Amino acid sequence: MIHNEPKIKVALLQSAPEARLKLTGSFSLPGGHAVSGGLSARAANGQVVLLDSKGLEIIRHNEILLTPDASAETFFTVLNVKIGIDFHWQRVQEQSFRGALLLTANHADTFHLINVIPLEKYLASVISSEMAASAPLEFLKAQAVTARSWLLAMLAKKKSPRALPEKKEGEILVWQDVNDHQAFDVCADDHCQRYQGITRIISDQVARAIDATRGTFLVSAGEICDARYYKCCGGRTDVFSSAWENASPSYLQSIADSDHVHPPVSLETDAADWLFSKPPAYCNTTDKTLLARILPAFDQETSDFYRWQVTYTRQELENILKKKSGIDFGELQHIIPLERGPSGRIYKLKITGSQKTIIVGKELEIRRWLSESHLFSSAFVVVAEHAADGGIQHFIFHGGGWGHGVGLCQIGAAVMAAKGFKAEEILAHYFTGAGIEKLY
Repeated sequence: MIHNEPKIKVALLQSAPEARLKLTGSFSLPGGHAVSGGLSARAANGQVVLLDSKGLEIIRHNEILLTPDASAETFFTVLNVKIGIDFHWQRVQEQSFRGALLLTANHADTFHLINVIPLEKYLASVISSEMAASAPLEFLKAQAVTARSWLLAMLAKKKSPRALPEKKEGEILVWQDVNDHQAFDVCADDHCQRYQGITRIISDQVARAIDATRGTFLVSAGEICDARYYKCCGGRTDVFSSAWENASPSYLQSIADSDHVHPPVSLETDAADWLFSKPPAYCNTTDKTLLARILPAFDQETSDFYRWQVTYTRQELENILKKKSGIDFGELQHIIPLERGPSGRIYKLKITGSQKTIIVGKELEIRRWLSESHLFSSAFVVVAEHAADGGIQHFIFHGGGWGHGVGLCQIGAAVMAAKGFKAEEILAHYFTGAGIEKLY
């Protein structure tokens, strides 16, 4: 457990060969030299070189820390930040941040650009980057407690050996977690949690949510909860082991996102019935006014998050699989779910072609293999359409939900808040049996 607010190292750019910066206000370099205005940085022979606006070298070292002065108006801007990396909403933004700036060499020709910032200031951006800052206050409070809990639980988890999947012939099981990051605490994109700087803090609601929940965490059995979250469960949440290692935290059990009883998916016929229907759920909403209030602009581009459909020609899917997996399956013959979680999300999928048969998992790797970016989720059933000669012409994916489905359903939680539920009730709904404690 913790007793003081920690500082967090957030990688804004990872393994970058160069970066363009703009400092608003004065920042100090080691030795006390002050810099401001336009700067650039580049990697050179295992060091980072900082240059002024004229391209003249200011300093080079394997690690350079720029510390802001005490002014509330001091911040730095990073040009050309890529967000939503490899997902369907990927784009480039200019983003501004408070706190210190750390440039640290990675390899001979790359470096990490890291923001060092107190946890609560970091969270103010996270909760309004993940969802819109205009979202209901009780949702923002629930999101703040969830994101704060996840971060500290993951930092503690990084100190333990990483669990690795058992290797079996013909089977590829992969999952990603923040333990992948060693030179910093978290990245600033969807791999960890979205952090898009002060440009995203546009509402007094955010400050109120942070102040009201400062130092507050979800806890279970004396430990901070590894509190996961995502956009839309599709009507039922899933369990931890469908996306990550084979663990079963008591507070990450599968629940129906509704007042109605939706039994877990256990058979393939259940999955088909579930995904070809649109049962009532908090996250089953088409209210455009509400969605505009709770979702960032680029997430509003995705309107079919509750139930969705993707169609490929057989040749298209063969090419995608070869590109994304590196495996030539030959002529694609079968896509067969082997293991599903209770939300219907597949975590073991058998892909058979004329040249190769592979079992792939877990849920994110399945989504990655079957799309140029990522499928919305791994909760899907596959229908093969045949041509007149009997060969497969199309594969049609009928799916539900957006994201891994474990823990807090952001759209469902925001709808609950809009219906009048308090943050504590929202957290109790998604995190079974977890308590809420103020630790600093």
